[in-house]
Amino acid sequence: MSNTAENLKQVVRDAYSKIATLPRDESTTACCGSGPCSGVQSSFMMAGEDYATMPGYNPDADLGLGCGIPTQFSGIRTGDTVVDLGSGAGNDAFIARAQTGEPGRVIGVDMTPAMLEKARSNNAKLGFENVDFVRGEIEDLPLKDAIADVVLSNCVLNLVPDKTKAFAEIYRVLKPGGHFTISDIVLDGQLPEELRKAAELYAGCVSGAMQKREYLGLIVERGFQGISLLKEKNITIPDDILATYLTPEQLSEFHALDMGIKSITVTATRPASKPNNVFPWMKASQAAPDQKAASSCCGGPPKTNEDACCVKDEEAKASGSSGCGCS
Repeated sequence: MSNTAENLKQVVRDAYSKIATLPRDESTTACCGSGPCSGVQSSFMMAGEDYATMPGYNPDADLGLGCGIPTQFSGIRTGDTVVDLGSGAGNDAFIARAQTGEPGRVIGVDMTPAMLEKARSNNAKLGFENVDFVRGEIEDLPLKDAIADVVLSNCVLNLVPDKTKAFAEIYRVLKPGGHFTISDIVLDGQLPEELRKAAELYAGCVSGAMQKREYLGLIVERGFQGISLLKEKNITIPDDILATYLTPEQLSEFHALDMGIKSITVTATRPASKPNNVFPWMKASQAAPDQKAASSCCGGPPKTNEDACCVKDEEAKASGSSGCGCS
């Protein structure tokens, strides 16, 4: 692992360790929910959503760190085994427990000891014997192959330096026919270099984000099928946050850029059986023509890896489709 990757992980550990020890009213104004986070002093609501009406909701586990509600779209059935990546204090894990019930199992994975301690404390109060929280990194999950019916993650994969490896691990731990539902931050357009390098914004889920087209294309490359963009919304970073990193001239240039920061919720399935001559790590462009068609979420073969889940605006208009959310 590169020194840079390990440094970024340490930034995330430090930031989320601090959040885990904050009173709830302060922790819900931190990082992926809002600032301050790791030195960002101004408070801003970034992308969090209200879980309060979800069955199984536990306010002690809700630190306001998400950018969506993946459990709202997860399709968890009674008896399912669910893995929650970057489980924090247990918010999504406990909602998943309400969905899978007593016959099921929920495993939360987090790399921050303070978060694991908080999650385990919350679980002890709830008395769930089929919910566990384990320490691990998403690029190297401490889980057996094909253990999960459903994998969840909420505003965490953007914090992972090696997203290719992360999606390969998600594929590995899913059962054939299992699926993931992930909420995450993506970009439409390039962030200024000053923002991309900002460690504080990395912990705040912005500068570590991928381009949306590349993100969806990566899911195809890892061998997933049935990709669906379930929800998308724009995120605005207030000027007082941007001014921490940009000069007034750079701030004006940033506002003139044709780019967007978005939260998305996406789902995809590990195939029930492996197509002939196609491996999970094989790019769509390396598959046979009929297999390429099966890999494209828009129903046809991707012209390039970048277009694997996208169609051009004019094609979308001609077909009456939405362009798979890639416009």
